[in-house]
Amino acid sequence: MTESTVILILVIVTALGFDFTNGFHDTANAMATSIATGALRPKVAVALSGLLNLIGAFLSVEVALTVTNAVVKLQESSGAPKESLTADGGVALLVIILAGLVGGIIWNLLTWLLGLPSSSSHALFGGLIGATIAGLGWAGVNWNGNGTKLDGVVGKVILPAVLSPVIAGIVAGVGTWLIYRVVAGVATRFTESGFRWGQIGSASLVSLAHGTNDAQKTMGVITLALIASGHWISTSSIPFWVKVCCAVAIAAGTYLGGWRIIRTLGKGLVEITSPQGMAAESASAAVILASSHLGFALSTTHVATGSILGSGVGKPGAQVRWRVAGRMVSAWLITMPAAGVVGAVMWYLSDLIGGVAGAIAIFVLLLAAAGYMYLRSRREPVGHHNVNDEWEDTPAPERVPAGTAG
Repeated sequence: MTESTVILILVIVTALGFDFTNGFHDTANAMATSIATGALRPKVAVALSGLLNLIGAFLSVEVALTVTNAVVKLQESSGAPKESLTADGGVALLVIILAGLVGGIIWNLLTWLLGLPSSSSHALFGGLIGATIAGLGWAGVNWNGNGTKLDGVVGKVILPAVLSPVIAGIVAGVGTWLIYRVVAGVATRFTESGFRWGQIGSASLVSLAHGTNDAQKTMGVITLALIASGHWISTSSIPFWVKVCCAVAIAAGTYLGGWRIIRTLGKGLVEITSPQGMAAESASAAVILASSHLGFALSTTHVATGSILGSGVGKPGAQVRWRVAGRMVSAWLITMPAAGVVGAVMWYLSDLIGGVAGAIAIFVLLLAAAGYMYLRSRREPVGHHNVNDEWEDTPAPERVPAGTAG
């Protein structure tokens, strides 16, 4: 077995690991509000989301081969890796991809441990950017494209990251306000019951869109690695086994349920009701699908969070926990730089050790970090049994002394 083949295997395993973390990290985007309002039971919600992510992964491959080219210059315009990176079985490119994936996974796991919704897409892009800068210099990053259209890191990643949650929040806020105007005077039990059915439909659409978009990112990374190492030659198709593996990995991660993040989105931002939940999920689905059509590297996490905040603002008298929202925004701002730093450090470490030993070393470090964070999470476990418990700072009902006139 050649050095290139060993590193390729590590890249594939690590990429599927990222896909798995992407699944359980982003389950909350579609299902947090449905779980919080009781529209779906927790285990049913994650099972439905997992199934729809699995289906969605097979619906399109349009962005799979160009996922890295929008932010880093690893490929030619044809989709093939640059010739300078394919020498010696593509080892140089494989190490950059491996280091970038490690950066993305570690950030995903850290934010999951803290219960903070952050973008898996931005974590992946950040890791790849950091590893590329370390391996190829700043010129290896596609910052602005060729200037003829919105492209590169600024046009395809940063601008959508800033604008998408604002747009989603406005749409959800207006939708929530209109819903409560329309149903004014209708008994709460009827509105809650009816809108829960609407929530199931809108949440399902978000799950399907997430599978279609996010699974392709891992497909693209693995296919690029296969081409670089000479195990695949087509730049216009994806190996079927790659599609299957990526679809299963993201679906399995989704079914596992990122309960810590589901709890934050479902209970930590707003005490949400079914009409709010339907408005938030519908706004998320609309913004995600529109942005996918335009080719923007959108964060479903940013969109879902903006929608939930908007639904809180749009409901008269709703309580929005801005302190929790502030923590989320802080995580958003440092996601790409933090993942980039980890990706760069991993590349330098691998390069310092050299060859297969360097690649194995950073893979072992990833396993150690993942194991530590998992064990740390067991100290305060969050699961389907307590995901809907009251948020810590929710005011307790005022107690009235016995005998006091009501």
